[in-house]
Amino acid sequence: MKLTGIETRIVEMPLVTPFRTSFGTETVRQVLVVRAVAEGAEGWGECGASESPLYSSEYTAGAQDVLERFFIPALRTAQQELGDDFGAHRVAPALAPFKQHRLAKSALETAVLDAQLRTQGVSFADYFGAVRDSVPCGVSLGITDTMDQLLNTVEASLAAGYLRIKLKIEPGWDLEPVRAVRDRFGDIDLQVDANAAYRRSDARLLARLDAFELTLLEQPLPADDLLGHAALAREIATPICLDESATSSRAVATAVELGACSIINIKPGRVGGYLEARRIHDLCSANDIPVWCGGMLETGIGRAANVALAALPGFTMPGDTSASERYYQTDLTEPFRLVDGRIAVPHGPGLGVTPIPEILERFTVSRAWHPVQA
Repeated sequence: MKLTGIETRIVEMPLVTPFRTSFGTETVRQVLVVRAVAEGAEGWGECGASESPLYSSEYTAGAQDVLERFFIPALRTAQQELGDDFGAHRVAPALAPFKQHRLAKSALETAVLDAQLRTQGVSFADYFGAVRDSVPCGVSLGITDTMDQLLNTVEASLAAGYLRIKLKIEPGWDLEPVRAVRDRFGDIDLQVDANAAYRRSDARLLARLDAFELTLLEQPLPADDLLGHAALAREIATPICLDESATSSRAVATAVELGACSIINIKPGRVGGYLEARRIHDLCSANDIPVWCGGMLETGIGRAANVALAALPGFTMPGDTSASERYYQTDLTEPFRLVDGRIAVPHGPGLGVTPIPEILERFTVSRAWHPVQA
């Protein structure tokens, strides 16, 4: 496959409702979209970075800058050197000299992979080895202003058919909202996500969550504190799931060896792309560690790839692959819809979805074209 160029564009997508976590609130999702144009096909990728570096050190404008100044030129050089042997599997090695910036790397690799698979007539699902035609879906609910608002949101989510409820928590908004939801809705699949908001000194508080028989406690401590997670896992009964700490297959292997977790949330963008995400899936399957697919408020571009990945055999828990309407009144692609608690896996070539041109144009605020072929 030969690329002719890469287009980067920023789109701004209003959220249906503000999404609040322990590290901030989003009302508009600023998304970096990458289009890889090849001879005979084009592919799409989406960067999970937000407008501000709060979830991680990456942010949208920074991701765009590193793509345009470093990653795309490196891709141009790799294609010139490799010729016909160039493909998506060559993207990560070409970008390896550049440290971190995994969300930006993932967007570029995904766009190239999408273009490659479209030329071959192969879907993401078939390429990765999906075993399901649909995947069970959970929903991630942000921190609310009142308890009544939270309970109403949970009720609406269950009525919509979501099979698992995840509550965002932070110090001061943890035990009481969990207790209220458990008391009101009983034996539902319930988990919480702290987004690294707690410290080792909070172990006694976090142990009180055991009383609610949660499916898991996600990322309670800072991303770099694997030893703290291992210590906490020995002190509480609730299974610990890692998110921000799970940045690569190497990091996951270390966490598993330390006993820092018993479940992994695989976010392809956070680990540098879907090829690395599949390696983590395989590693966890070999070690009997359940995995599920996390979300980063993706548009239909990122959602399509996530759903395909979540159809692999090791994804045994409902993920954050929610319906489009959960976040956006109008998605960039045809909307993903929840049917009986599940979302269908696209089976068309590549991602199986394509941005709708007029909708993409409506939300685009900037774009740039970067030739790759000499």
